[in-house]
Amino acid sequence: MSIEFSVITVNYNGLKYTCELIDSITFSNDMEVIVVDNGTREDEASVIEQLYPNVIVIRSNKNLGFAGGNNLGIKAAKGKYLFLINNDTILDSSFNTKLLTERLDSQPEIAIVCPKIRFSWSNRPIQFAGYTNLSTITLRNRAIGCGEEDHGQYDFPHPTPYAHGAAMLIKREALEKVGLMPECYFLYYEELDWSLMFTRSGYKIWYDPSCTVYHKESQTTGQNSPLRNYYITRNRLLFAQRNVKKPVRWLTYCYLVGAVALRDICIFTLKRQTEQRKAIIRGVRDFFVLTKQLHSSMS
Repeated sequence: MSIEFSVITVNYNGLKYTCELIDSITFSNDMEVIVVDNGTREDEASVIEQLYPNVIVIRSNKNLGFAGGNNLGIKAAKGKYLFLINNDTILDSSFNTKLLTERLDSQPEIAIVCPKIRFSWSNRPIQFAGYTNLSTITLRNRAIGCGEEDHGQYDFPHPTPYAHGAAMLIKREALEKVGLMPECYFLYYEELDWSLMFTRSGYKIWYDPSCTVYHKESQTTGQNSPLRNYYITRNRLLFAQRNVKKPVRWLTYCYLVGAVALRDICIFTLKRQTEQRKAIIRGVRDFFVLTKQLHSSMS
């Protein structure tokens, strides 16, 4: 039987969470599950192979980042549909990937469908029921329903401008036209950039609540870690460089550096959180170093 669905997840020092995700998957003959072991400190790939002989495990000795890890899995996948899902999630017991494919196949221009995503704690509030558009200069947007109790108020499918990186089902033929996820970000913002790559190619992205994923959120990096703050700071600027046209781009730079980064530096200084403050400063510095290197290579 040919492979219809390829489920791809990236593991980075998260064996417990990856096993919990695999345990929540209902396997079928037309499905393959691929785990990319993304430069973990210990050889967690061997453990996963022993525990789950029906799972394909790819070991990378180097941490390739979120995009790089997923791209490694995509290159190995055989499915007509590729379901990229964070390892710190679990699927609802009624989760059925075929329900999402019905939406994906309902229109030829739909390339990506994201399920409803709820946080895994407490009463499992909503995390994602679609996105609003990014604002022009500040690049602000919001996840629809985020933090709300789920009373079915978003139980209707609709287009969304961006996919959520925690869970997205992608049509292979569209992916082959658009290309792989951009790896320049390493962590954070790559799925927003990738979403724009799809929409600029004429495709649409949809939210469909017929399936639900529960997300433990930032179990790998921490919700307010220096690592997270570094990449969020750097990659906001990188996203602007790649997706905002001049002269608005310069206004965006001024806002992100002069307002957002400076505010965060002041807050972390007052709180005496030195590592957090340094992470913000490094994020701004490294963006401009990266930009200078890019211009030098093009000249």
